[in-house]
Amino acid sequence: MARKRFRGPRSARHQLRRDQINRLLPNALTMLGLCAGLTAIRFGLEERWALGVVLIAGAALLDTLDGRIARLMGGPTEFGGQLDSLVDAISFGVAPVMLIFMWSLDKAGGPGWAISVLFVVCCVLRLARFNVTSHDPDLPAWAGSYFSGVPAPAGAGLVLLPLILGAKFEWDFLGSPWVTAVWTLMTATLMISRLPTYSFKRIRVPQKYVRMAMAGIAVLAVAMFTEPLITLSGIIIVYASTLPFAYRSFNRLKSETPAPVAPDDPDDEPTAEL
Repeated sequence: MARKRFRGPRSARHQLRRDQINRLLPNALTMLGLCAGLTAIRFGLEERWALGVVLIAGAALLDTLDGRIARLMGGPTEFGGQLDSLVDAISFGVAPVMLIFMWSLDKAGGPGWAISVLFVVCCVLRLARFNVTSHDPDLPAWAGSYFSGVPAPAGAGLVLLPLILGAKFEWDFLGSPWVTAVWTLMTATLMISRLPTYSFKRIRVPQKYVRMAMAGIAVLAVAMFTEPLITLSGIIIVYASTLPFAYRSFNRLKSETPAPVAPDDPDDEPTAEL
């Protein structure tokens, strides 16, 4: 008969310390994302637009990593989930629209500021809706591959696209406050809409394509270091091009999924008359 191994106080302390580290690391990455978003605003005040955009892109990368690491280390905590939403509201709501406001929208005066505030409001509403609906047990399994509306990090990238292209190629018409205002309103609408968009959290690379994927990531990293604005604009444009395909595939899967049958209500059962 095998003996059950006894864990002494030292082993228990080691396990507790490891659990604390597992909880700390994802939250530390989340806080780094917050610092990146706030520092992007500082660079915007100095009109260093490229650095501000790159820092928001870095915050988006950290936002992707913290969730994956939390799942690898035992699952995200309630505290971590709430912290992530608060940080996203700043890094992908306040920070990008402040860059846009300082770059262009401030020339529109009060309406420009109102549009900036509206963008942040839509971002916060988008995050709140995600927190409420992401744990719905009635959703079919394939629904986890889609978001409802453009997620906050993608919304930050979309709203920054005129700034990125304008700063890189010096296209003056993109700096028009009215062009920027319309683009910001469109992006805010996409965030709070019910438009199905792809969720890339469940992407699994087949074993035979792992080397190819790693080579692609290496090329993308080199491109980010050499031409960050061109690389980011390309990523954002490619993402925007997936929106109609996501809408089409979501509706196809929805039409193929049988409607759930409502359980019988015992109060509706016929009763015999005495």
